[in-house]
Amino acid sequence: MVQAEVTRKAVEAARDPEFGPWLAQASILIVDDEPGMRNFLVRTLGPRCKRIEEAADTDEASRKLDTQHFDVVILDNIMPGKNGVDWLAEQRAIGFFADAILITAYADLETAIQALRAGAVDFVLKPFRSNQILNAVARCLDRVRLQRENFVLRYELRSTSDHLLLREKLIGESTAIRQVRETISRVAPLPTSVLLSGESGTGKEVAARSLHSLSDRADKPFVPVNCAAIPPEMIESELFGHIKGAFTSAEAAREGLFVHAQGGTLFLDEIGEMPLATQSKLLRVIEDRRVRPVGAEREVPVDLRFIFATNADLHAQVAKGRFRADLFYRINVMQLYLPPLRERGDDVQALAALFMSKLSQQLGMPPVQIDASVRAALARYTWPGNVRELRNLIERSLILGKFPEDFRASTSPQPDGAAGTLDEVERRHILAVLEEVSGNRDEAARRLGVSRKTIDRKCAAWNV
Repeated sequence: MVQAEVTRKAVEAARDPEFGPWLAQASILIVDDEPGMRNFLVRTLGPRCKRIEEAADTDEASRKLDTQHFDVVILDNIMPGKNGVDWLAEQRAIGFFADAILITAYADLETAIQALRAGAVDFVLKPFRSNQILNAVARCLDRVRLQRENFVLRYELRSTSDHLLLREKLIGESTAIRQVRETISRVAPLPTSVLLSGESGTGKEVAARSLHSLSDRADKPFVPVNCAAIPPEMIESELFGHIKGAFTSAEAAREGLFVHAQGGTLFLDEIGEMPLATQSKLLRVIEDRRVRPVGAEREVPVDLRFIFATNADLHAQVAKGRFRADLFYRINVMQLYLPPLRERGDDVQALAALFMSKLSQQLGMPPVQIDASVRAALARYTWPGNVRELRNLIERSLILGKFPEDFRASTSPQPDGAAGTLDEVERRHILAVLEEVSGNRDEAARRLGVSRKTIDRKCAAWNV
């Protein structure tokens, strides 16, 4: 019954769009000593809002505010006992944050100034028509919505600023990573598409963001898309968008990620996982720079730069018929290889120190000392999950308050010199993590920063 009422109000709000879609979700408190005015407001707002309450005086209103949340309070100023402006000022002082609309029959400047100082966001003169109060409430709800959205965005920027520092810089002074940075600086100003290749966790998204930030599109959107994370039946709609009614669940039109990246950079990660049918449409977009949303007759022009990434051998994928040859040759204009961490020498030490500093701040935990034995272990380990695995190790160490014993044990040299090869070190560490998670390969892959396929492949090779 309640759900039916909410649905009815939502439908009515949709039919009356001038007051916005938020009214049907609003809770409103009316504070007025005149029963006739309360009845008028209830008749006007009740059918359109989610919940409406009445209070005949400020004492009753205070009790209701103590027990319930309201999005908007409509408040009469002249009432027996305490007037509305004074009561509102008191409520603001003790933590009342909802919007308040003051209604009064006395339109003097002093009252208006007092109302604004007390925290009223709107001022409506009696007598008023229903549309006037509806518009005032709608303005309040829109303002609150925008404030909340802006707050969330600012909070996300603050909370992820350190995380962005961790992922937007190619840290290290090894020859391999210096060459990568040099290549990025040369190709970034050009409109050329770039194909980033390398193992999982080597920093392909970091390189893509660097390409974007050094280009003339730096002030436009950077839109990263993990093709492997989008179900095949949804990827076309996600990328190209769709019109209303294009398919069963398309209740409204929606722009795709191509359009969201307009003027900026679209980063298609794990491009080798894109379905063949979508590959052919992607090829046309790259060539024509036009997008046709699903179900649409009109194409939308797009102006963006493409950056692709893969940890697969696309040559082999083409030979097996899993990747279109024409698309491969179209995107393989400039290929940039990201070296694995094991080939970057002392970069692992610099990255470990950076992660320890930044993550300790994010988690609010004291840094864990990276002593000589830990540095030696970091240098000996082969890092199958590359930089992502290193970051996960540092985060796990901060949570535990020390570097995990399984990591130290798997990288410690054997007395008989049989610690042997890097492959053996890698094998011991992966098996130790698997044992720690009771054989759960998904969890082991998450901790190691590698894909489940990598764990399965390794285990199959070791007959585990």
